[in-house]
Amino acid sequence: MSEEQKRALQKQLWAIANLLRGKMDADDYRNYILGFIFFKYLSEKLHIYADVILKPDNLTYVEIDENLESNKVFIDAIKKACVKNLGYFLKPSELFTSIAQKGSNIAGVETNDNDEATQFFIIKDLERILINIEQSTMGTESEDDFIRLFEDLDLTSSKLGNTTKAKNEIIAKIIAHLDEIDFQLKDSESDLLGDAYEYLIGEFASKAGKKAGEFYTPQEVSTILAKIVTTRKKRIKSVYDPTCGSGSLLLRVAREVEDVGMFYGQELNRTTYNLARMNMILHDVHFSEFDIKQEDTLEEPQHIDLRAEAIVANPPFSANWSASGSFSTDDRFSQYGKLAPKSKADFAFVQHMVHHLDENGIMATVLPHGVLFRGSSEAHIRRYLIEDRNYIDAVIGLPANIFFGTGIPTCILVIKKCREVNEDVLFIDASKHFEKQGKDNKLLPKHIDAIVDTYTNRKVIDKYSYRATLQEIADNDYNLNIPRYVDTFEEEEPIDINAVADEIKALDIKIVETDKRITDFCKQLNIKTPF
Repeated sequence: MSEEQKRALQKQLWAIANLLRGKMDADDYRNYILGFIFFKYLSEKLHIYADVILKPDNLTYVEIDENLESNKVFIDAIKKACVKNLGYFLKPSELFTSIAQKGSNIAGVETNDNDEATQFFIIKDLERILINIEQSTMGTESEDDFIRLFEDLDLTSSKLGNTTKAKNEIIAKIIAHLDEIDFQLKDSESDLLGDAYEYLIGEFASKAGKKAGEFYTPQEVSTILAKIVTTRKKRIKSVYDPTCGSGSLLLRVAREVEDVGMFYGQELNRTTYNLARMNMILHDVHFSEFDIKQEDTLEEPQHIDLRAEAIVANPPFSANWSASGSFSTDDRFSQYGKLAPKSKADFAFVQHMVHHLDENGIMATVLPHGVLFRGSSEAHIRRYLIEDRNYIDAVIGLPANIFFGTGIPTCILVIKKCREVNEDVLFIDASKHFEKQGKDNKLLPKHIDAIVDTYTNRKVIDKYSYRATLQEIADNDYNLNIPRYVDTFEEEEPIDINAVADEIKALDIKIVETDKRITDFCKQLNIKTPF
């Protein structure tokens, strides 16, 4: 599919999303639209798979009447295969197209508010089907990946309408519009739906203000992180994001290599956790190849024994955490001798990620600039990482105003346990390299390429990058503030004082001449001069 066709699809999906835009804020209508798209994906994926199974019998899945006893053998066989290979099951009557056909006339039908059978028609059907999808996974390997997956899709919410009829109509309208779209799932080479889903998540993030940072990292930043952790690699055994949000950063890593063996992630927010699992499945990541957990990463880590080859993250900036004394004996923090401050968990996330990084792995995380120079316990941790471990590989300064919900300048900290270059740290100052778009700053492909190329080849470029020796860093008391190492000062051209004096003198002469002309005009008009 061409880029033009992709953009047309994205525009079409956003138009469908806007059916709910006036009814609720971005956080809410995001859950409905993405939830319905995900249901359509599950339905079409299973439909295609079931048709392949039935092909030797010259049948299609929708032709099977599930109520006939004679068809029970087909249904049971397909269910067994689907649960094993796809992780879930839907009956023919539960397919998205079946629901769309049943609800196609609701919006235009006059209904009696007392007629419960009519009023709850599509809502009840949908609620039952979504519950059945989850229940089909119970006791199977995919159970953890589907449990309570649709809990944010509240079909009885008053936000959808004040009456049941109104709710029915809007839901039926959305499903009817989605049913008309071909996501081209039969094309194994196409990730049309995945691209569209990512686009919608980004659009919702742009409308969500400060909340956007909780679930989405701008694609430009994600691309930089992904390219760094996959440097000179074609395959990654495992990738981990301890604050994974919608999972987009994990999936971005997969685009940079031929294969990722396993995806690991943890997310605190329940709604965002559900979105991450949907995002994985919808991008055709098999349920056995991802492990996304929901809990507080610092307080309740869920992947205790994980050692990941690649780690990427955009943790909440300067978040609060308990900094409990019990963490002094936690393997993630004990070797440092000090914990990150309660009001600034940035280094706690760094310590957590370093602990889970494999010996041959690369870690890249976005952090506020304060981690580079703040004192006290943070200075102690910083010094330990450099002086005792020599783990810090690079520090990359990014422009301000590139993240949703915050305008602060940020940096990327790159860490390796086994560094190829042991005697220096690469500093890159990309803070002035962007394109202004409205009130936001945008990283263009050329800016991304420059950062990645400079990092990969450890280039020293005047006013852009510098390789600081460990001794230089020690002499700076382990302060990593980028301007200490990358001199971006632009010397101004010398000013010719005599020339400036001549210009001022010439201006004075012009002013006198102009005053004379004004005085002459005023005399001709018989009015007072203004001076």
